[in-house]
Amino acid sequence: GRDGPGDGGGAEMDPGDGGGGEIFGYKTQGCRKAMCIAGYIFSCGTLLLLFYWKPAWDVWANCIPCNLQEADVILLRTTDEFQKYTRKKVTWIDLSTLNLSVRDTSDSLFIADKDSVINRAIMKPELKVRSIQVQKIRYIWDLSVKQFQKVGSLDDSNSCYDIHHKFGTGLTREEQNIRYSPHHFQSIWYFRFKKILNPFYVFQTFTLTLWLSQGYIEYSVAIIILSVISIGLTVYDLRQQSVKLHDLVEEHNKVQVTACTKDEGCKKLESRYLVPGDILVLEGKKHSLPCDAILIDGGCIVDEGMLTGESIPVTKTPLPHTENTKFWKTHSAEDYRRHVLFCGTEVIQTKPTGKGPVRAVVLQTGFNTAKGDLVRSILYPKPMNFKLYRDAFKFIIILTSIGVLGLIYTVCVYVQHKVIAETVAMALLLFTVSVPPAIPAALTTGIVYAQKRLKNKKIFCISPQRINICGQINLVCFDKTGTLTEDGLDLWGLISSEGSRFQNVHSFASGTPLPWGLLCGAMASCHSLIVLDEKIQGDPLDRKMFEGTCWVTTKRVPGPGHNNFIAPVDGIAILHQFPFSSGLQRMSVITQQIGKDQYDLYMKGAPEMVTSFCRPETVPTDFVKELKVYTTQGFRVIALAHRALNMGKDVELDNLEREEVESDLTFLGLLIMENRLKAESKPVLEELSAARIRSVMITGDNLQTAVTVAKNSGMISQTSQVILIDASEPEGPTPASISWQLVEDSKQNAADTCVNIEERTSPERESNNYHFALNGKSYQVIVKHFKSLLPKILVNGTVFARMSPGQKSSLIEEFQKLNYYVGMCGDGANDCGALKMAHAGISLSEQEASVASPFTSQIPNVECVPELIREGRAALVASFAVFKYLTLYGLTQFIGTALLYWQLQIFGNYQYLMQDVVITLLVCLTMSLTQAYPKLAPYRPPGQLISPPLLLSVILHTGLTAIMLVCGFLLVKQQPWYSEMWELSLIYRCPPANHSLTIPNRNGTADATAAYSSVLSYEDTTLWPLTTINCIILAFVFSKGKPFRKPVYTNCKYSCINMCFPEIYS
Repeated sequence: GRDGPGDGGGAEMDPGDGGGGEIFGYKTQGCRKAMCIAGYIFSCGTLLLLFYWKPAWDVWANCIPCNLQEADVILLRTTDEFQKYTRKKVTWIDLSTLNLSVRDTSDSLFIADKDSVINRAIMKPELKVRSIQVQKIRYIWDLSVKQFQKVGSLDDSNSCYDIHHKFGTGLTREEQNIRYSPHHFQSIWYFRFKKILNPFYVFQTFTLTLWLSQGYIEYSVAIIILSVISIGLTVYDLRQQSVKLHDLVEEHNKVQVTACTKDEGCKKLESRYLVPGDILVLEGKKHSLPCDAILIDGGCIVDEGMLTGESIPVTKTPLPHTENTKFWKTHSAEDYRRHVLFCGTEVIQTKPTGKGPVRAVVLQTGFNTAKGDLVRSILYPKPMNFKLYRDAFKFIIILTSIGVLGLIYTVCVYVQHKVIAETVAMALLLFTVSVPPAIPAALTTGIVYAQKRLKNKKIFCISPQRINICGQINLVCFDKTGTLTEDGLDLWGLISSEGSRFQNVHSFASGTPLPWGLLCGAMASCHSLIVLDEKIQGDPLDRKMFEGTCWVTTKRVPGPGHNNFIAPVDGIAILHQFPFSSGLQRMSVITQQIGKDQYDLYMKGAPEMVTSFCRPETVPTDFVKELKVYTTQGFRVIALAHRALNMGKDVELDNLEREEVESDLTFLGLLIMENRLKAESKPVLEELSAARIRSVMITGDNLQTAVTVAKNSGMISQTSQVILIDASEPEGPTPASISWQLVEDSKQNAADTCVNIEERTSPERESNNYHFALNGKSYQVIVKHFKSLLPKILVNGTVFARMSPGQKSSLIEEFQKLNYYVGMCGDGANDCGALKMAHAGISLSEQEASVASPFTSQIPNVECVPELIREGRAALVASFAVFKYLTLYGLTQFIGTALLYWQLQIFGNYQYLMQDVVITLLVCLTMSLTQAYPKLAPYRPPGQLISPPLLLSVILHTGLTAIMLVCGFLLVKQQPWYSEMWELSLIYRCPPANHSLTIPNRNGTADATAAYSSVLSYEDTTLWPLTTINCIILAFVFSKGKPFRKPVYTNCKYSCINMCFPEIYS
């Protein structure tokens, strides 16, 4: 026992997709290694298996602590609650085999990027690099800073200037060879082997070997079948998922791309040979991107459905040619993604400039990419802290301890009777009886049944183990647009602003064409629509807005349609676009009217954001009041603004900074769009509320709109108060502040309402009298400056608006810290991170992004949420029932066998076979077929095996069983016809007897048994029916239906089997 892995060599690192980790250095010691090898041999591999399960013990036994620089073995430890250890061997990469030009001087560079970690990692003159690989990501030892650094991507420290000038002409062949690292993917057999080495399957192997050695041929065959079924069912879904992931990886390794190098020019090659820093030439045809890349020349339109879940064309712009020294991501702030082409996304259209073809610098390859990160998150999921699985393991340990007591008891009894030859075999036999081998098969089968029922309801699952966790969900987070409300938006009205005053509403329902003006120009041009295959494609909001102008678009030039006869312009050319970003909450375009020289800038976005870029005198004084009127009615409100740009004809639009032109705008007005609630949303939320399952809205939309939708949908009752929380960052001497305001009366002071939140830190103590609502900015401030208040706010927080994708994930993680079991339902747009973080993420998108979500519903509404919870509860209750049944069955058989051991007797082959296969196996395979109860109960099923009620029921039933069997054992001895059979029991290894119930390896002769009866002992004849009837009674006891499952009689197969058992026995 030690507090840490070692005394030296510790450091912090980020080992992969989860939180950070600690890294410790160790050096292998020869004598320790030799002792461990001897231990492997003398323990017949048991010690090696133990070290496989406990890698830290392996390292501590074989190695001594040292600093990281001298280490040949690395021990990683996660810093989360699981403290999981991983062992990694330090490998040496020999660069001398690459035929590099000789560079012995200490200041020589092997690659042109002087800041690259590769230059700092090469040991000279050996030309070797120390490396480790963690979750598919390679780290190399940085000689200057003395720590492992990640490779496989361009350094973030490069500025825009660096990327254009260092990598704009491509890499040399030598640099490519140094940077190249193959991307391997383990075969399916690796994952199967890993699954089979589960401790329980190893115990099964031991049990099977023992029974075979004792001549239990029939029973051993039955156990082999059980094991094959269990392992087969367990790896089936793993195989399906692994093949899918393998295909995801391979389809990007085999893409034919055009790459340019300094010394060889442009040529075709397979994408697997791309390295960070390569120049990728994007051709005009549609193709999937095999890597992450930074666009440096030209523009393109891509479909990012794989990442976002929505097949909406996104415009990408080249990285600006600025000469400042800011890191390229910092320079572009949150909007750096508009320059990045992500792996797995599809290039729909390229837009070359006059300089040449569209070019991009490879940023990341393989598992370092956005798609690679998605694959890694599935290969190495965050461990789910679910008590059922932890308690099951503890329970098996308890049963094993009981087995050890049985082993000691057997040794004492057999030694006392001086039957030494059979002592070891009989002791081990009783030891294995206490842990039923059917446990993994039965638990796996129950989950498979639940998965099949979900599939019939169009809900697909790629992580079956999470079905049981769904039974514990007590909080569900919903996205708004496309999830609770309809995907599409309908135009409701347009409110123009003139002279700092709002004008009358232009209603689109009237059918009157929108007159030409700046508002019409903004609606016609400020979008990201494209014409593809003679159809307008793009964001649904943009399409609706453009359709409202009655204009048509031809490539990049929108113009008046046939119905719009009053427009005095021929068209508007969209010259440059600053794409929409959920982080920036706005987009803008630079346009030019056909036949005119003037440039115009149009902006649209969140009203609060757009007005911050407008001149104050152009914003109506009643802007806030007018905005609230519409947002409180649940409308989606978009603000529009304009600026006339005074620029020369020779200006390079691609080099314009967004901040330069997005200022001093004139506020044009508000576009009001109606986002209707889906018909299914309100009934589902009412059902969840009746079941005491909290509902929370997490959306990127306006706060007032979100609150209104929450009220209309029933998420917030009409009688409840809604309190807006507004938190502000510190400014100069002013500290960070937080204010509270009732939605019903914006003028009411926070002091007028007293809310006690001091005691509200637990999910078990909820109140529906008030609900908190806040936006992403306030949430971020609270997380940073008011961390102690956060749990108290979250317990009654219901609406979280203007949340970025990262904030959504963070919020779900904070809920989980409060012991909530969180479900997340989203349409995939910006929800991927949250869907992965939640205990049960349900994607309503059929895009490839659904691979990030454990569950995907083909029916795009929230009815899937209560269905999933119902099935989860039924599966969880079934798992508990099966586990309790098998536990008590094992204990019953253990007690019966132990009593027979007192007489040096044992149940026969076919007796065991009848109980284990005919009764128990059939019960376990059919018990989980009972379907879920249609109504959600207002409480959850128990989630812990190690709990007083369950332990009490097991202990009491075990006690009653023991009393019943002991009484039967003693009463049969009191009968006048009873006679002991010691002489038969003590005759070993004779020809088998001609009787229906045999004793393995302890058979009497045919003549001896003929003189007596068809059984070998009265004790056996008494105890076997008692244990069998007890098993049948248990099957009925643990088949409880309501409130989580339908009544047992609805499970026809199970009921028929249980009714037939008495007939079979008789």
